[in-house]
Amino acid sequence: MFTISKENGEEGINLADNLSSNGQLAGGKRTFWGYRRPDGSVGVRNHVLILPTIVCATQTAQRVTELVQGTVTFIHQHGCAQVGVDYEQTFRTYAGMASNPNVYGVIVLGLGCETHQARSVASEVKKTGKPVEVISIQDHGGTLYTIAEAAKAAARMVQDASRERRVECDFAELIVGTECGGSDACSGLSANPAVGFCSDLIVDHGGTSILAETTELIGAEHLLARRAVNDQVAKRVYEVIGAMEKRAFAMNVDIRTGNPSPGNIKGGLSSLEEKSLGAANKSGSRPLQELIDYAQKPTAKGLVWMDTPGHDIEQLTGMVAGGSQIVLFTTGRGTPTGSPIAPVIKIATNTSIFEKMDDNIDLNAGTIIDGTETIESVGNRIFEEIIEVCSGKLTKAEILKQHDFGIWRIGPTF
Repeated sequence: MFTISKENGEEGINLADNLSSNGQLAGGKRTFWGYRRPDGSVGVRNHVLILPTIVCATQTAQRVTELVQGTVTFIHQHGCAQVGVDYEQTFRTYAGMASNPNVYGVIVLGLGCETHQARSVASEVKKTGKPVEVISIQDHGGTLYTIAEAAKAAARMVQDASRERRVECDFAELIVGTECGGSDACSGLSANPAVGFCSDLIVDHGGTSILAETTELIGAEHLLARRAVNDQVAKRVYEVIGAMEKRAFAMNVDIRTGNPSPGNIKGGLSSLEEKSLGAANKSGSRPLQELIDYAQKPTAKGLVWMDTPGHDIEQLTGMVAGGSQIVLFTTGRGTPTGSPIAPVIKIATNTSIFEKMDDNIDLNAGTIIDGTETIESVGNRIFEEIIEVCSGKLTKAEILKQHDFGIWRIGPTF
């Protein structure tokens, strides 16, 4: 029995009255243990993020994380000489990463003269109510003084974060990102349909499941448009597919020279359309509620499509910046991919790659191909793994500190 106190955001609610003896909410809905944030959102991790707003500050940020346990950061090449929609998308990604519920507090670290000003990013993040501090390398007299100041601020914030306690949370508060990377001929037969089954479970429990990879849905867009909740969403499906194709035409290139990739072809995929039909299986069978821009937070519950490229790290970053607290990542060729903020559950499409890369891959869906499990049983197993990981179990990408980050650039640098 426990009570969520007003410090955790919901004064006077005693969940003991709503929980059954096996830890489920009344009505059979499953729960997990997360951190309640000041804005009411729920995190499954409790990071202090050192956020460099400019490439020039990334090394300094990394030095701080080496000094202070409990902090995370990422290396990138963005933050200056960006204009227009490209500037806006990078800004939205920075703010989204820092605003993700998995982050307790943020040290926004800038150089001082860059386009993406640290104070502007910090002002956006402060709207969530979480602790935010701004430190500038130029204002603090160089790298060494900045490292010292940022490390002291981060140490204080980490200690405050360590006082946070997990509370029981409903799946309705969860946003799960889904993606596939290093796909093979088994992807559309095993791991992707299993993730789709799990996606339906997430939606049925009131949560949100994000489908991404617009490039890798070309040829399957009509299947998703049929499931749109209204004509506006259906129209948007064709618009984003058309826009992705136009980008390739504008460069006088064929998307198929890069997608499917050489690894996809070696793994048995013959065309982008075949790859897309397999990738679409991650969406399950529930209605498509909305289609959102890159790094945008969903406004609807249920199945949501985020417009991202097929690039694994860029789409992962977009979903996490859009609020995903956890990500399901299927792979047939194998990948170490992870996020500095959100746990990434890696799911093998075949038993061979699971056994070969067991240091990196968490679950095996190759049992479907082997004939020892069904899509439904693997989907349920993934669902149970989500509960465990959300409640504190570390994924292999987290254990190996695989902190990948990349922003989808949509404009030139000036």
